[in-house]
Amino acid sequence: MARLDGKVAIVTGAARGQGEAEARLFVREGAKVVLGDVLDAEGSKVAEDIGPSARYVHLDVSQEADWVAAIEAAAAFGPLQALVNNAAIIRPSAIEDTSLEEYLSVINVNQVGAFLGMRSAIAPMRAAGGGSIVNISSIDGIGSKNGLVSYSASKFAIRGMTKTAALELGRFGIRVNSIHPGGVNTVMGNPTGEPEEIIDAVFANQAIPRCGRPEDIAYMALFLASDEAAYCTGAEFVVDGGWTCGDLEPALPGGPVARTDIGYLASS
Repeated sequence: MARLDGKVAIVTGAARGQGEAEARLFVREGAKVVLGDVLDAEGSKVAEDIGPSARYVHLDVSQEADWVAAIEAAAAFGPLQALVNNAAIIRPSAIEDTSLEEYLSVINVNQVGAFLGMRSAIAPMRAAGGGSIVNISSIDGIGSKNGLVSYSASKFAIRGMTKTAALELGRFGIRVNSIHPGGVNTVMGNPTGEPEEIIDAVFANQAIPRCGRPEDIAYMALFLASDEAAYCTGAEFVVDGGWTCGDLEPALPGGPVARTDIGYLASS
């Protein structure tokens, strides 16, 4: 039996990258999926390629009216039981160079979009007897980097909202969890389209020495949307190849290259 057999899902930001991978995988596992995005030509093409179990709708996640249309599209397939709040943008900028308009543009898509998605899904999921909301945060919702004031703020917010929603919605059979990807080879993570081997080299000192792929995130979303995750809610699922556990240090034993000709300087 397919892992999402008979379930209806909405995936945002599904015209490409992680969202596209999630939508394709969900359908392969038996779900009917509404793909939402603002990239209408690309999104429509993906839905057409997937087949009759997929439908594309224009969905600006920061707009309430667009969420109404997406929920209606899902209802045409059946009771909504899964939502992946995947849509996101990033605009790197130093704090002193970030205008309020630029800051809020990221907050409105990433944070407000996830809020509106969760709120919109509550009524149909309650009517369905339960469901699963998967919010895509980031390792930058656990730590941060310079230049990511708006992105990191939005991803930290998603992490917190997920826990609040889990507490409020658990009694209705609605589970809410967050996924925290590391580097992923998508348009957002690789905007210049560098070859995979070049991107993977950046991650050479990571525990799993390669960049993440959209499918790596999609399979975690699949697990959380499935009944296999029936006792998981309010939790953070890190999918980062070991980024957050640290880096391999060549000057120490156990590294990728044994070094006996140098010492290791450590502060005490």
